[in-house]
This record gives sequence, structure tokens and C-alpha cells, in this order.
Amino acid sequence: MVLVGRDGAGPHDLRLMAERGRVYWDAAPSQWYAEPKRLERLGYLKARKEPGVTRERTRYTLTAQGRRSLEEWARTPAPLPRAQHETVIRLMAADLVDPAAVLEGLERLGEEIERALANLEGARDVIAPELPHRAHLLEVNHRYAERFLNLQRDWLREARRVLESGSS
Repeated sequence: MVLVGRDGAGPHDLRLMAERGRVYWDAAPSQWYAEPKRLERLGYLKARKEPGVTRERTRYTLTAQGRRSLEEWARTPAPLPRAQHETVIRLMAADLVDPAAVLEGLERLGEEIERALANLEGARDVIAPELPHRAHLLEVNHRYAERFLNLQRDWLREARRVLESGSS
């Protein structure tokens, strides 16, 4: 519901936002099409049809019930973020399998980190002007994502060094 925002959004918009914010949240693209329908059935969103480039599109907006629910949720204690960090588990496998196999499995991670950093810069340039009322909030999250990705880059360098040398 947060991504629907104050001006509304369509499922395709939600999917694009999720892809840009993949550092924070990852879900199957189909979820970004199914979830707004579910939230509409529950009364949190309202759908309306709008003209699109090639066909009519659905745009969702928050209902009063959706805003109340969102405020209730925002007041609940925020938990420590949890991550399923497969790369950490792969590193631990290096005492069970050939460390070269682990290095091979981590090979493309650096490229993915660099792509994510580049996408983050692109998102900064595109999203903030589109959502000036959220620009200050988005910037906080962009800085977080940048630090997180740089931490991943540092971790990868250290993991490579340890795997290549066989020691810490």
C-alpha cells in the first residue's frame, strides 16, 4: 500500500518500483499484479480504469480504510530486518567443498552488485523528480541501499581473499 502512494499506481508501476527497490524487497513479479487485486477485495484499495498507451490500464488508490490500516501498521514496532543471505552460507561451505567451487559460484556477484549500484543511481535521477513529496524519504533509502551494496562489495572482496589464500 505504501508504494501505491498518495497519487495512486498501477500494477505495472508497482512492479517497476519493486525492481528499482530490489535491494530492500524481493518478490515474484506476479505478486505486484495479484496483491493490488487482493487489497481491493479487502477494501484497502480502489481501482479505476484509465487510458493507457496500448490498452486500458488499472490504477489503484488508497481508500480511507487503507490509510487507517497503513497508519496502524506504521505505529507497530519495526523489527530488525532479516535477510536470507545465501552468499554467507556459500562461504561456509568452503570447508566442505573445494573453495574454488565457492569462488566460481560467487563470480558474478560482483557484477550484480555493480549493476545494482548503477540502477540505484538511475533511480535517484528518475524517481525523485517524479515524486517530489517523497524525495527526502527516498534519498534516505537510497543512501541506505548504497551503503548496503558497498558492504556487500567489501564482503565479497574479503571472501575472495580468504578463499584464494585458504586463511583469514
